[in-house]
Amino acid sequence: MSDLRLHLAKGTVALAPHIALIEAGATFDLVWVDFASAAQTKPDYLAVNPKGRVPALETPNGVLTETAAMLNYISALHPAAGLTPDDIWTRAKMEELFLFLAATVHINHAHKMRGHRWSDDPTTYPAMQAKVAQNITENAALVERDYLAGPYVLGDAFSNADIYLFTIARWFAGDGADMSAFPRLDAFLDMMSARPSVETALAMHI
Repeated sequence: MSDLRLHLAKGTVALAPHIALIEAGATFDLVWVDFASAAQTKPDYLAVNPKGRVPALETPNGVLTETAAMLNYISALHPAAGLTPDDIWTRAKMEELFLFLAATVHINHAHKMRGHRWSDDPTTYPAMQAKVAQNITENAALVERDYLAGPYVLGDAFSNADIYLFTIARWFAGDGADMSAFPRLDAFLDMMSARPSVETALAMHI
């Protein structure tokens, strides 16, 4: 068994650290969590991640349970991969995007199928779902305008920012965003889909 074990499930943000591990050339094991049987709610998995969500990354130092933390950890373990920029300002802009994706975009997406997190009244869920397309479209417009400095998020250099954005932005069309309105973002998704590390990871997430 390797020192790193990534707990993940298909169709989730766990795709991001999976891609990062491949990109970094890390040695790791995958532990698939069966959402169909609600394995994420069972004692065995809760012993790994008490939040009952994926991803979770077991390391020699303990368990990480947030995507951005995992991406930073992986890049720190493998600096030669260049997944985190050296420039302080550029790194801060990457962190800014991480926070926007985690605290705003992912939450907007989750309202489509996780209304129970915000209300115990099932009659409110359709109203939450009805708002998803508008919110995600606004998020996509902001990314298109403000978060693509070049072909990649930070300009010409590939980084963890691209991995995280790709993982989240793959959900946009299914959430009701008309991607034809966002040509730069659409081109970014196509470019990332052809990257070998992404192709390798995606093949396991189908």
